[in-house]
Amino acid sequence: MPAAPADDAVTFTVPSRFNGPPDSANGGYACGLFARLGAARHGRDVAVTLLAPPPLDIELEFHPAGRRSRIHHGDRLIATVTADTGELPVIGPVSGAAAAAASRAFTGGRGHPFPTCFVCGVDREEGDGLLLAPGPVPDLPDTVACRWTPGPSVTDGEGHAELPVLWGALDCPGGWTDDPAREPMVLSRMTARITERPRLGRPHVVVGRRMRRAGRTAVNATALYTEDGHLIAHASAVWAAVNDTSTSGALRVHS
Repeated sequence: MPAAPADDAVTFTVPSRFNGPPDSANGGYACGLFARLGAARHGRDVAVTLLAPPPLDIELEFHPAGRRSRIHHGDRLIATVTADTGELPVIGPVSGAAAAAASRAFTGGRGHPFPTCFVCGVDREEGDGLLLAPGPVPDLPDTVACRWTPGPSVTDGEGHAELPVLWGALDCPGGWTDDPAREPMVLSRMTARITERPRLGRPHVVVGRRMRRAGRTAVNATALYTEDGHLIAHASAVWAAVNDTSTSGALRVHS
């Protein structure tokens, strides 16, 4: 269990399994973990802003505060968590068959900025990484989709996928609405609405769509559906282009 220092800070680590770039956390997983820590202070609907790459297997501190909680590594500010109850865009469902066909056109196998990423990395083993392969959906511009069947290695202990894993599954597909092999991008800010947790062993469909692009910044939306088209979670995210793919870079989109 995390230790609780006298100033109400909570110490924790991000296990190295949940990397995005090789030496920092997957952005969506980290945001989901930070959101879970902030829920008692800010409620379930929050926005997480990443200000530096979240390190792996290193003690971090979550500092709860009235309007804006903070995650630190020593003196370095890693992220902030704030309440966010605004409406998020909801993109429509894609059938399981269409999502499976889209995955066959996933470009990550030909070029991937972070091939060991926990969520979408092509060099992970089944049961270790999620192996999501979001590919373009014909006739739906700027839209990708893939299937996801959560396995036992991501359980919350109650038959559902763990919350940070769900945030991770809502994260990476949005990044593949651009071409990250040509121009690597990393998550800067994410907000999610979780109605239900996905059940283990049941097929789901993740859909992502680029909403707009301005210079080196992109905004996208993602959604998770059951295979019969029932929406159980959706998210909105801001991504920033980076030059260095060895880490998640210096995130420049702040709020």
